[in-house]
Amino acid sequence: MRRTAREAVLKALYRGEFLPGSMEEALGEEKRRIGDRDWPFASALLTGVRDHRDELDRLIHLRAEGWGIDRLPLVDRNILRMGVYELLHTDTPGEVVINEAVELAKAYGSEHAPAVVNGILDRLWKEKKGGHAA
Repeated sequence: MRRTAREAVLKALYRGEFLPGSMEEALGEEKRRIGDRDWPFASALLTGVRDHRDELDRLIHLRAEGWGIDRLPLVDRNILRMGVYELLHTDTPGEVVINEAVELAKAYGSEHAPAVVNGILDRLWKEKKGGHAA
């Protein structure tokens, strides 16, 4: 299930905040739990978030009204990075991306994470549909 893959990527990203270079190792430790069907998705999501981090952080910062990217808790920030990457760089439907990110925020994020994640991703998705995401 892709939710399991997203959870594993979130854990790998969080670990990478403290131990740079360990994200792929952390994801690899979850490979059995993720399963062969969703492994390519998880691997591509981790690589995409890592490779596009500056772009993702810029997009989040511009939409986090009153909050700089640095003020967001690490878990919330990584959930947003995953969601923004998936919205802009994959063919996953926007509704699915937002729902999955909000569910991750409920399970792992701060108290206000579900509302913040929903607000930022919904805004970005609407901008993308209108041709204005930048």
